[in-house]
Amino acid sequence: MSVLVKPCSFCNRPVAKGSGTMLVKNDGTVFWFCSSKCKKNMLVLKRDPRRLKWTNKYVKGGIRVKK
Repeated sequence: MSVLVKPCSFCNRPVAKGSGTMLVKNDGTVFWFCSSKCKKNMLVLKRDPRRLKWTNKYVKGGIRVKK
C-alpha cells in the first residue's frame, strides 16, 4: 500500500495521487509540488516558505535569525 496523499515540499499542502509534480535531484532527494507556483518559488526564486503568508509553513511571529 502506498500513501495516496503527499505534502508539497514548499507549502505543505496535500498533493493527491495523479496530480502535482515530482522532482528527483541527482543526490536522490525527492520533492513533491502541488503547483508550478510552489516549484518556481522553491527552485528558481529560492524563497523561504516560512516567510510567505499563503503557505502552511508560515510562521506568524517571525523567524528567529541566529547571530
